[in-house]
Amino acid sequence: MASSSLDRDILPDTVKPINYDLSIYDLELGGAFSYQGSVSILSKITRSTRDITLNAHQLKLHSAEVFVEQAKTQLHFESTGISYDVPRQRVTISFPDDLPASDKALIVIKFQGTINNDMAGFYRSKYKPSVPPAASVPMDGEHHVMFSTQFESCDARRAFPCFDEPNLKATFDFKIELPTDQVALSNMPEKSVTKTKDGFHLVSFERTPIMSTYLLAWAVGDFEYIEDFTKRKYNGKPLPVRVYTTRGLKSQAQYALEHAPQVIDFFSEIFDIDYPLPKSDLLAVHEFSHGAMENWGLVTYRTTAVLFDEKTSDVKYKNRIAYVVAHELAHQWFGNLVTMDWWNELWLNEGFATWVGWLATDKFHPDWNVWPQFVSEGMQTAFTLDSLRSSHPIEVPVKDALDVDQIFDAVSYLKGSSVIRMLAAHLGRETFLKGVSNYLKGHAYGNATTKDLWSALSQASGQDVNALMEPWIRKIGFPVLTVGEEPGQIGVKQSRYLSTGDVKAEDDTTTWWVPLGLRGKTGVKEIAPIALTKKEDIVRDIDDSFYKLNADNSGFYRVNYPPPRLAKLGSQMDRLTISDKIGLIGDAGALAVSGEASTPGLLSLVQGSSSESNYLVWSQILGSLGTVKSVFSDDAEISDGLKRFTLKLVSPAVQKIGWESAPNEDFLTSQLRALLILTAGINGHNEVIAEAQRRFRLYISGEDKSAVHPNLRAAIFGISIRHGNAADYSALKKEWQTTTSVDGKEIILRALARLQTPDLLSDYLTFLFTDVATQDIHTGAMGLAANPVTRRDLWLYIQNNFDAIRARLGKNMVVLDRFLRLSLQKFADRETEKEIAKFFEGKDNRGYDRTLNIVSDTVLGRAAYKERDASVLLEWLKTNGYA
Repeated sequence: MASSSLDRDILPDTVKPINYDLSIYDLELGGAFSYQGSVSILSKITRSTRDITLNAHQLKLHSAEVFVEQAKTQLHFESTGISYDVPRQRVTISFPDDLPASDKALIVIKFQGTINNDMAGFYRSKYKPSVPPAASVPMDGEHHVMFSTQFESCDARRAFPCFDEPNLKATFDFKIELPTDQVALSNMPEKSVTKTKDGFHLVSFERTPIMSTYLLAWAVGDFEYIEDFTKRKYNGKPLPVRVYTTRGLKSQAQYALEHAPQVIDFFSEIFDIDYPLPKSDLLAVHEFSHGAMENWGLVTYRTTAVLFDEKTSDVKYKNRIAYVVAHELAHQWFGNLVTMDWWNELWLNEGFATWVGWLATDKFHPDWNVWPQFVSEGMQTAFTLDSLRSSHPIEVPVKDALDVDQIFDAVSYLKGSSVIRMLAAHLGRETFLKGVSNYLKGHAYGNATTKDLWSALSQASGQDVNALMEPWIRKIGFPVLTVGEEPGQIGVKQSRYLSTGDVKAEDDTTTWWVPLGLRGKTGVKEIAPIALTKKEDIVRDIDDSFYKLNADNSGFYRVNYPPPRLAKLGSQMDRLTISDKIGLIGDAGALAVSGEASTPGLLSLVQGSSSESNYLVWSQILGSLGTVKSVFSDDAEISDGLKRFTLKLVSPAVQKIGWESAPNEDFLTSQLRALLILTAGINGHNEVIAEAQRRFRLYISGEDKSAVHPNLRAAIFGISIRHGNAADYSALKKEWQTTTSVDGKEIILRALARLQTPDLLSDYLTFLFTDVATQDIHTGAMGLAANPVTRRDLWLYIQNNFDAIRARLGKNMVVLDRFLRLSLQKFADRETEKEIAKFFEGKDNRGYDRTLNIVSDTVLGRAAYKERDASVLLEWLKTNGYA
């Protein structure tokens, strides 16, 4: 459905901003954390009007006036009324007389705001400095604070009155008053510094290019930086790239800084457009609702997405940093230079930045198996959400701000990216990037729609891209291809996949364009470039001894083979690529969930994988088994059988990989060791448990800190809590209080959630909501929901404390929404689904209403799976000696 202004709640079109001159001063650094501001908005008034409506949220306007030039005279209007529409986050300024239409009207507003602690708008972040901070750095309780902004999607209006919609682009002049011993940053380089009152100065920044309000950013704090330069020249000189941190942490920014300049050069090259700004800054922010934010020229990051300590960090965070840095820098072109017209096309920004972020990561880390990682993490996550009735099309009607936040999800990012990857594979990467470059050049400094991108790609490729992509973008869901075999040929039929397994005729009306990516067509050496464009078709000349659809899993669909073929492919794993293996296992697991295949089929497929050596394949095997274990966790007999199955599967691999890492071990091997040790320990491998506990106690007692390698913290801590006692729990909780490692708190929070007794649970819940930063609460909730012993009690706790939780997390709906989703989606019984629905009935659930539907669908799907497969699964486990 194309979005029209009818399904958007947008501002009146009487005023169009041209330039904002924004100044922030009188920061109250402590106590109230308020500030004063004034903004002069040079605007065009399209027709005469008596009032001006703009966006403002949690601001107080002191005064407003308008200056209009008409026939060489200047007219001046003072407002007579300021009225707030709080639910719609708007303010209307009224004037006694009509303001005339004018190409040059200056709206001048004086206002005050609050530097909140909600991780939205202009906000403060708490941290414990690693070295003594500058004298003026304020305290908030026992922590010091830094200040920064987060405006996407609709929170610029929390910081200053503005026309806060993505297609109302303007230029920005920004200045801010701050203590002289702190640093101010914004999108552009510093222009001038002037002394104001004692100990304070005003820093002004250069004018920005024309851009959307959500990309404006600034920050104030006790910052230091490290700097490098691009190899390419921009306007005749290399571009300065800096990573800023609070004082004492800049050495941990080195890894991100090694990537950023190279990534900027890479994107400038493949888009054939030079990076558009005079500098690129990255800033580590101590409290952050998302992973990072692509503000033009000043990208902000959660600390674990940008800082890495070679001595104390888990190596897997390198992957996160390399990818997130690339994703955010991709937005500097795709999103910032060319912006979606409205939030219904958010996927354009996010799907593309995700794909090209992995493309860059693959270029700089060819040994990481980046695309197989995308297949196992990105695609499978997208499939999971998109296999529900309550999913949404990639392009989805969005009414207003509360609607937008909920679609920053796996469909917008990961299905969007999967579909772009599928299209790029079909058109060829060169052709695809040529089309993207033309799209960016054609719409630079403006707004564009999905249709505009398809046009550019159609021109570059000579194909009708719109026709291929329309169902993928505008329709909900994705297909499963069911294969029927006859000698030398196969029949392929597409139908919508639902994890609940109950597809009705009205659910299955879409015919997708499905690139078959066929390996094993007689006489074709490589992949046969054929597509399914109707509901069913026949493919001839098939090599009966070996064939596989969806080569490298580049198509966004599942494949359901006849059981004998699946078993045969299981014995031909050596002929498959890493992505092929991952896709095959992911499909087998999902088809068992929906009932189109069965759990024994999945177990038979993976039971011969003990000798597998690739981390990503193991990760998919154990992920698919984890879903089965989770769904059947309250059936003791099946649970024990699955534990025995898992142990038999991983034991030889654990034995082989051992506890010690080699000096120059590759990135994937070190992650595999951590995964195998944790899996063995959680599933009851006695030697592994004993060794983990031995190392844990040496480490925790301080006797030998080297007993726990940074990469093995998650495994050793997790096993020690799962099989340990209250003293182990208390010791690790104390470690959480004192750890200085960037990722330490996150890793410990997860491990503590593996607790096994009610008294520790009540302590953990209190700790989670008292001591843990709001940005990390969902990490604890996710751990408790995954733990069969604590899942139910977490839900009871949410019911008993909902008002307090809502008050705490609901100041930022992104945070509350994520918390509820991660806390509630692991149940597998119909009673709990009814309970959840009943509890939320009659409440105002705006901001997480989509999530409640997703939870309901997920739980019912899991319940149906459990009811359907329990007896065949138990029988298979008994027959094969596991139960």
